[in-house]
Formats: sequence, structure tokens, C-alpha cells
Amino acid sequence: MKITTINPATNEPIRDYTLMESSEVRKILAASNRAYTKWRRTSFAERAELMRAGGRVLRERAPEFARLMTAEMGKPVKAARAEAEKCATVCDYYADHAESMLSRESISTEASNSFACFEPLGVILAVMPWNFPFWQVFRFAAPALMAGNVGVLKHASNVPGCALAIEQVFQQAGFPADVFRTLLIDNRAAKAVIKNKYVKAVTLTGSTAAGQSVAANAGKALKKSVLELGGCDPYLVLADADIEAAAAACATSRLINSGQSCIAAKRFIVVESVLEEFERRFVAHMSAAKMGDPMNEENSIGPQARHDLRDELHDQVQKSIAKGARCLLGGKIPVGPGAYYPPTVLTDVKKGMVAYHEELFGPVASIIPVKNERAAIQVANDSIFGLGAAVFTRDVARGERIAATELEAGCCFVNDFVKSDPRLPFGGIKTSGYGRELSHYGIKEFVNIKTVSVK
Repeated sequence: MKITTINPATNEPIRDYTLMESSEVRKILAASNRAYTKWRRTSFAERAELMRAGGRVLRERAPEFARLMTAEMGKPVKAARAEAEKCATVCDYYADHAESMLSRESISTEASNSFACFEPLGVILAVMPWNFPFWQVFRFAAPALMAGNVGVLKHASNVPGCALAIEQVFQQAGFPADVFRTLLIDNRAAKAVIKNKYVKAVTLTGSTAAGQSVAANAGKALKKSVLELGGCDPYLVLADADIEAAAAACATSRLINSGQSCIAAKRFIVVESVLEEFERRFVAHMSAAKMGDPMNEENSIGPQARHDLRDELHDQVQKSIAKGARCLLGGKIPVGPGAYYPPTVLTDVKKGMVAYHEELFGPVASIIPVKNERAAIQVANDSIFGLGAAVFTRDVARGERIAATELEAGCCFVNDFVKSDPRLPFGGIKTSGYGRELSHYGIKEFVNIKTVSVK
């Protein structure tokens, strides 16, 4: 079976790829397991040297990888280049810190010596999405490989070129054969991979539906899973906020990756006393963003990754307008080729509307007016999702209190937009998933936390 990649900016085919037969997949998994038996016994110093080499490859080939990302899923090329650079930083981070993160932890007991140590698990399957085709993979791979595991990647069907390029990064960096492999397979074949005896755990970034499927299959096989799923991130703009700064940060977050980010701001919950000013400033920032050819360095918004995704987004907008939402900007599909959708701002969004409840995975903002702080918090938490959230206020102590104790999300920011950082744990609650990536929490997701007690 073959798949054809399509450039979402031009509708033109890029390349055909042949999916792997099940027999080839089984051979790769067996080879990965053999590689693990040797890789797990390498020193942290050896792994770190190779991981830093991987970072150098990413930096050296960033322009090439950026063009590949842009061609396959439409990411503006400047942002794609920054993504490759960010992947290099996560390689360096875990090369520098993995050994200390996984050092033995002494525990005082009646035994002469007792401690917890952290041993790798084996072959880890990563099921990854198209929206950050390099970053999502490296934020899993860098800690997993530094911990002594090996990785196999099942990437999204529209970015197979990126998937194979990532495998090349590890090969060029000098990693032993089969420590990281890419599987060109479909979702049905992925179920068999999860069941395979050599696979010890699975991590997925993707939709809630995809997470439910992977979690169910991993659960049947009694295998660990980590899920980073969708989000409908609320951004609270309180009456005492710096409205210009809030509007700028909110627009930046909403338009990251042409709006196709799980942690992009989605719902803007604004206290009524500052609503008019926020709408005016926010619309100005949203309308200033340039949409067009993603290969053009001046454009910050490219097409949506696929036409069906663009059409689904537009349908969500139209349903919300039909229920009473007002469109302040955008909301119309542009004439011409490409899966483009313009920056769009909906206001007067209320409970019962699609734009209130569902994740709008594109450059569409939902403004929800509220009377006060307490109402803002209630609306923020009135969601099945719990990935990211932000609060804007001049009272930093107030913002910190709300972020730390009131908002139901895994990542909460004050006076800034939500972002991932190798130094901070990343992940969500509710239907946004479970488990954590990044920081020392992330590297410990795929290890055996082993107790050793010596009499």
C-alpha cells in the first residue's frame, strides 16, 4: 500500500511512500530489541556524546528540515527552522542532565543499604502527530534514549518524509543501528506493534480519540502509556490586566503554528469591564498577522495541514455563528488553492456553542465575556480538557494563586502564553491525557523505578 504526501499550500503531490509489510515491521522490532540489550549498558557519557552530535546535526541541517516540514504540513518556514533548533536544545538538555536525573536515590531503612534506581524498560513506541513533526518526536526521544531505552516511531501519515529524516538524524549522529527506527505504517498496523512482545511502553501525542484507542490497546497488553492529547486552553483576562500586553500575548498564542497547536490559546475569558478594549486590541493583533506562502519568510501563517481539517474548522465556526456568536474578523474560506483559513475572532461565545466546548484546531479565537474573576475561573474549568491555561493580571500574587490553586490544567502561566520548555514538566489532566514529558519527570516515565535493599 502506498501513501502520497500533498503540499497543503499548493494542493500538489510531493512524493509516494510505500507502507511497510507486517513482516518487515516485526524484523525491525526484533532488531530494536537486540539493539536495546547493548544500548542499555552504555554509559551516560557515551549516550550524551551521541545526543549532542544529534543536536549538531539538527542545527546544521535546520534549513533543509524546515523546508521539508513546510512542504509536508504547511508550517511557515521560519517557524519550522526554529522548531529544528528547539529539538537541538532538548538533545543538549538531556545530554547534560540525564545522568543526574537518574542517579540512585538513597533511602534510610533498617537495611544496611537501600535505594531506588532507575533502569530502562526497552523498546518504546512513539505515535506522533503532524503539527510539530520534529519537536513532538525529539521531546520523547531525547529523554527516552538517554535513559537507555530505544525508540520506534509511528508518525502521522502526512509527514513520512519528516519521520524518515528524524531517523537519519540519529544515524548521522552515530547512534548504533536500530536504537531509533521509523515505521511507515498505518493506524491499524500500529495496534499490532503495541501488542508486540518487544514493545514495553507507548507514548502518544494526538487527539483524544487517538489517545483512547492507544490507551485501550496498551491497557489490554498491560503496557505503560503516556498521553498528551487535545486542549481547549482558557486564557483569563482580568479587570486589572495590562490589556495591550494581554492582547498581544493572546494573539501570539492563538496563531502559533497557524493555530494548530494543542497548547495554543483557544478560549479568551474576558471580564466585561475590559471587554471592549480587549476586543479592539486583540483584533488588531490578529489582523496584523500575514497569511500566505509558508516558504515566504515574511508570512507567519501558512495553510492548515489538510483540506479536510480546514473544512472541519470552518464548519465549527459556522455552527457557532448560527448559535449567536458574532464574528469580528475572518470566518471565510479564501478563494484559491491551498488549505488556508484566515485569523478569525468570535465573540459573545456562550455555553452550548461549538466554539465554547470543542477544540478549534486552527487560527480561530473564542471570546467569552464574564462578570468577574470567580466567573472567569468557573468558565475556564467548564471543559473536558485540562492541558494549558493562562491568567493576565497586574497583581502577580493574585495570578499565581489562581494558576496554582484554581485552574484545572497541567500547565498554567501568569502574564504569558503557555509553552513547552525542557526544564518544565509538560502534560495535561482530564481528557487532555496523563503522564508528563520533559524535565526530570519526563525522563522517569519510561524507566523501572527499582527498589534495592541490602541486609
